[in-house]
Parts: sequence; structure tokens; C-alpha cells
Amino acid sequence: MTTPLRLSVLDLIPVRSNQTSADALAATTALAQRADDLGFSRYWVAEHHNMKAVASTNPAVLIGILAAQTKNIRLGSGGVMLPNHAPLVVAEQFAILEAAFPGRIDLGIGRAPGSDPVITSYLRMTGTTSDVDAFPRNVADIRSLMNPEGATLQLQQGRTYELTATPNAASVADLWLLGSSDYSARLAASQGMPYVFAHHFSGEGTARILGLYRDNFVPSEQLKAPKTFLTLNVAVAETAANARAAALPQLQQMARLLSGMPLGPLATIEAAAATELAAPQQQMVDDMAERWVIDEPVAAANRIRSLATRFGVDEVMVVPGLSAHTDDAANTSPVRVRALELLAEQLLA
Repeated sequence: MTTPLRLSVLDLIPVRSNQTSADALAATTALAQRADDLGFSRYWVAEHHNMKAVASTNPAVLIGILAAQTKNIRLGSGGVMLPNHAPLVVAEQFAILEAAFPGRIDLGIGRAPGSDPVITSYLRMTGTTSDVDAFPRNVADIRSLMNPEGATLQLQQGRTYELTATPNAASVADLWLLGSSDYSARLAASQGMPYVFAHHFSGEGTARILGLYRDNFVPSEQLKAPKTFLTLNVAVAETAANARAAALPQLQQMARLLSGMPLGPLATIEAAAATELAAPQQQMVDDMAERWVIDEPVAAANRIRSLATRFGVDEVMVVPGLSAHTDDAANTSPVRVRALELLAEQLLA
């Protein structure tokens, strides 16, 4: 008998051409609720800025909304882009989320900007010292600040100052380090932290990076052994053709992004089918489609299991890269919901 995998979701909260931000959030809330009902382990939201097709801008706010509308699933950030934020603010946000929803909050931290250089500069106009060079220190500060014992600041003339993210914490959010390089893997290993490599970005170097993390892991009070999972772009439907059609809008959007072309809201399935891309962008679409898991349920599940075995993980976090039909209600995403249901039937049964 096949051992069930643990399944989780990473959501950018896509905004389709027929949606408002409110519609997109309503659709994501319903998707998170369905994932909760189906037995998915986590539901993480990303941090991206100033993108017409992405409503996932503020993970802490979104996690609070989704946690209040779900029962058991863990809610987290995939991730908070720490150079954009003061460590104390991040620690306070996630400490209060953990207080409100104990045992259900994950704080995933990354050091990428999550946007273009103009927005990155604007985000940092407040003078925060949470820059990339300070990243290891700021990760350690957040870890200390969320601890019930808090942190001690060393002031001038030998004085100290006690500081906590929230008074009298009874539990602490799980702190994860996210990354796409040797640097992040080595830092997570040295700090004894759980780690997620961004396999869904390109799929390159995953085995080597995870091996680096596992080989160099130093046990900590938080974690005694390496802990990781695999992220995958996934589109599943009743037929492989339907899965490809539902994934095409997101594939086209990614090709435009990689080409530096203007981006708009996510196209519907019908609009994408009627779109012709230039040859270079079409090649990008074809190449990405090969790396993504785009198929009917049995074949998709077999490939996901194979990848999980290859990389030595028992949890897979899927990025459900599907759009919707033109006549689907704006505040719903039935194709994405059905994809999670089909995955659960094959992998969580």
C-alpha cells in the first residue's frame, strides 16, 4: 500500500481579467477552506508587489484573514521578504498571529525583494536596516523576539534593554528559511532551521542544494533533524488537455514576465487559447510546461510521487497554476478547487 504524501499549497492569489482584488481574495479564501477540508497540511501566501495579476502583497494580513476562515490547516508566508521589513515588525505580526491561532502559523522568510528595483527602493524609504547584508542577524533577531523569553539588547555604557514581540507568549510560530541558492541552504543548516528550496522557480540544482542543507545541518532547540519539502507548479484536471488549457494563461504570463513585457491581469482559459505569442515566448511556454506537472490525475500523482522520492521528501507544496473559464463567477476559482480535489483523491487517500 502506498504511503500518503503530505500536500500543501502556495498561493500568489492570482487576479484574473474579470476580477477585482475582492473577488480574487474571496476565491482564495474558498480555495483555502477546501484545502482545509481535504486534509492539506499548509496554505502559504507569497509576497509580491505592484503586479496586476497578483493580490498576495501582505502575507501577515492575508494569513489572519485565511486563518479566521479555516479550522485545521497551517497558514504561513512563502515568504516574507525580510529586506523589505523591520525585524521587530515581522516578529510582532507573527507572534500575534500565533497567539490568535496557536499551532497553526508558519513564518517563512526570504531575502529576495519580491518586486522590481523601483518598488524595492520605495519599500525601503523608511530607513529600515533590514537590508540583504544584515539578513542573518535579522533572522536571528526575529527568532529571539518571538521566543517567550524575548531578547536582550545591548545599549551603550553596558546597559541592557529587554524586548519581546508579544507579552507572555504561550507558543511560537514555526520559522522557516526560504531560498534559491547555496547561501540560504547553508544559513538554514547552520541555524538548525527548516528550509525550503524554490524548486518551482526553475527546478535546477534542487538535489545539490538539499544535499548541502542536510549534510551541514546543525541541530538546534527548534529542530533536531533537517526538515524540508518540495515546491512544484502543478495543473491537474480530468484530462491532460484540460490541464494544459487551464495552465496556459499562467504559462503565458510567466513568458511575458521573463521577456520583460508589460503584464496585465491573468487571462481566462478562453482568452489564452486565442492568444498567439512570438516564437521566443512560445518556446518559453513549452519549456516551462515540461518542468511543471500538467496532466490528468493519475499521471500527475505518479510524477509527484516520483519527484518526492527523488528528493527525499514526504511533503509537496503545490502552486496551483490554473486560471478559470470566462463564464465562471468572478469570486470563485472552480478549476483550481477541482485541481486540489483531484490531487487529494490520488495522494491523500
